[in-house]
Amino acid sequence: MQNNNTVSKNRVASVLRFFDGSLRSDLLIMVVFCFAGVLCKKLINPVANAITGALHIPGGISTAVALMFLVIAASLTKRKWSASAMGMMQAAMALAMGSMGSMGLLRPLAYLIPGIVIDLVMLIPEGMSGGLFTSRAKAFFANILSSVSAALFADLVVFHLPTKPLMAYLCVAALSGAVCGFVAGAVVAPIKDADDHGGDNE
Repeated sequence: MQNNNTVSKNRVASVLRFFDGSLRSDLLIMVVFCFAGVLCKKLINPVANAITGALHIPGGISTAVALMFLVIAASLTKRKWSASAMGMMQAAMALAMGSMGSMGLLRPLAYLIPGIVIDLVMLIPEGMSGGLFTSRAKAFFANILSSVSAALFADLVVFHLPTKPLMAYLCVAALSGAVCGFVAGAVVAPIKDADDHGGDNE
């Protein structure tokens, strides 16, 4: 058991050496996670569309997965408004690939608004509410709120769903955001804890 803990700590330490906090490192993380988010969204779209099609709603799953990568990157870089910048990167990538969709020129806002929501959550100081607002909790809520904001914007601009389908759409977006937020928190928390302990030991 002790050997397993040692191996786990060594792996986290190796990751930390990559996340050295420099501008170059942070930009690389942001670009890599932007591409990863777009790629994963495309890969899971067929399965996600089959599920949401059966529920008679227009989406809400694959967007949460794409946003998970923005949440992780924003948590790791700790730079203000990094998620908004990544949202604009993803918008530029979508436009470059000719993916205007049904939103037309408003398409960039579909990427920017969730990024702003993530950034606003990340601005909340850790330790608020008696220490309950940890890096894991921030990742969890950032993913939920950004997923819901993306769904609301899509409905406002394109779908104009009646009340019941809209509630189902938002519930799926929130649930998908919660699952992805849990995963994001599980990725971020060990790295953040190791970083804090490393800073204490120096």
